[in-house]
Amino acid sequence: MKFVKHQNSDESLDLVCRMCPMHLLEPGDKLKCMKKGQVLEVLTDYDGALEDIPDWCKKCGHEFIGVEEEDDCYKFYIKKKRDEA
Repeated sequence: MKFVKHQNSDESLDLVCRMCPMHLLEPGDKLKCMKKGQVLEVLTDYDGALEDIPDWCKKCGHEFIGVEEEDDCYKFYIKKKRDEA
């Protein structure tokens, strides 16, 4: 797991207190509206995201930059690497 601090992002998505699988569905929808190279910050308190989000990024062709752990949530950073078809 790659941990980061003070990562800049272009967009943010707050999924704290949201049920699985929203931590995978909503970032995909949000990234579709973003430009290649932009960074999405995803906030979640779901522990399963620590494995799920990096794997999802690899599967979908986006770059997992890293995660920052806060007291009440995780902040995941995803760089859009490809345009949608």
